Amino acid sequence: MFWNSCSLSILAAPKDNQQNSSIQPYLNRVMEQITEFTLDNGLKFIVLENHDAPVVSFVTYANVGGVDEPDGQTGVAHFLEHLAFKGTKQIGTTNYRAEARVLDKLDRLFTDIQQAQKSENKEKLAQLTDKFTATQSAASKYVKQNEYGEIVDTSGGVGLNAATSADYTSYFYSFPANKLELWMSLESERFLDPVFREFYKEKQVILEERRLRTDNSPVGKMIEEFLDTAFTTHPYKRPVIGYEEDINNLTRDNVKQFFQAYYAPNNLTMAISGDVDPEEVKSLANIYFGRFKAQPQPSQVTKVEPRQTETRELTVEFPSQPLYLEGYHIPALSHPDYPVYEVISELLSSGRTSRLYKSLVEEKQVALSAQGFSGFPGDKYPNLMLVYALTSPGTSIEQLAIALRAEIDRLKTEPVQARELEQVKTQLKAGLLRTLDSNLGMARILAEYDAKTGSWRNIFDELAKLEKITPEDIQRVAQTTFTSDNRTIGRLLSSQ
Repeated sequence: MFWNSCSLSILAAPKDNQQNSSIQPYLNRVMEQITEFTLDNGLKFIVLENHDAPVVSFVTYANVGGVDEPDGQTGVAHFLEHLAFKGTKQIGTTNYRAEARVLDKLDRLFTDIQQAQKSENKEKLAQLTDKFTATQSAASKYVKQNEYGEIVDTSGGVGLNAATSADYTSYFYSFPANKLELWMSLESERFLDPVFREFYKEKQVILEERRLRTDNSPVGKMIEEFLDTAFTTHPYKRPVIGYEEDINNLTRDNVKQFFQAYYAPNNLTMAISGDVDPEEVKSLANIYFGRFKAQPQPSQVTKVEPRQTETRELTVEFPSQPLYLEGYHIPALSHPDYPVYEVISELLSSGRTSRLYKSLVEEKQVALSAQGFSGFPGDKYPNLMLVYALTSPGTSIEQLAIALRAEIDRLKTEPVQARELEQVKTQLKAGLLRTLDSNLGMARILAEYDAKTGSWRNIFDELAKLEKITPEDIQRVAQTTFTSDNRTIGRLLSSQ
């Protein structure tokens, strides 16, 4: 659920068991403390004023993720996220003018190495590789390791990090309230004047990350192949970390071009939450971020996944505990029925009271765990509802599949009882309130929802939509979604 993915201490939140009449005034007060403005270059700011503590959280939300990558350059969005911490022409270097010449030489050598590999000229390849290694060592002498992070740390900053998904890339951390202008300076510099130094070293870091998370991970391998099977056209089929061949072939110029296209000011949202004066934020934003030149709107994903017409299946063998997955195509976050899918997810897998846990784990004892969720691998575009379970000892994948399918079919044939539905709605409302637990959490969700749905205000409309969901809505959506034609099955079997 979107409100469980990130977490505001503006007011004392109502207790989970209070009625919606108590929750709505609280949410209204939160909304009154949010302001927004857009610079002339198109860069949008969302500001939540909260003076409970002298701290401020900042989120830079780039409306670009794995789905936006050019063919043959998968992983470039994630690569760029890594490089965004390497500094600028002033930060992270002892002598940028000299460093730049060495970085350009590295790029030329890499191109020559690629050509030598294609021509299978082993002697030339060995010579070029030696030159490349020596040049890389020369470049490293100019690098001031992690200087950007050290500036943040020594100024009281915490939580410096970033994340790349299929839909977006976000950068975030928190500062004492008196460091607002420092954040403006640092953040504007790194996206106005980035230097993608240590590119080839970072490439090896990312390749190792892929080996750990995908190639040598049974679940990672399964998920990559599952998405490639469930989607035939839409770029949700591709891994965010990228394919190994594409990562190996990426150049620094690829990253530069991707950055120039998608880190345009009209494709960025800055969310600021905490002890700030919105007028001061606006004044400083014009000074620091007003320097960004306006650009055309970046291209958006136009590929549409065709309607699935038959069951798709795949099997992956790996030394691991058997795992069973089912995926069903569902609409995007902006669709009117999306909250119904959130309720279905909660019904199926909201802890020990959920249907999957009670039936598969406790009663039938065919699974060690069972979960379901929507928005996989993203929710900006039509996506998947994924349901999965880990087999218990002595249980076959076929037995588990039958038991899991029975619970899914119940949603189509049996109306959900009013008491169970109200319990799920209460749990979802409690999740929404938990999202309002921190400045950083609120900043993240404000930026994300604004970019994905057109307005951050739509977060607060979710409660009203949730209240209106009926057992008939759940049954209607289940009947149209959980069909054999719309199903992709994945089996992870032990190869031992």
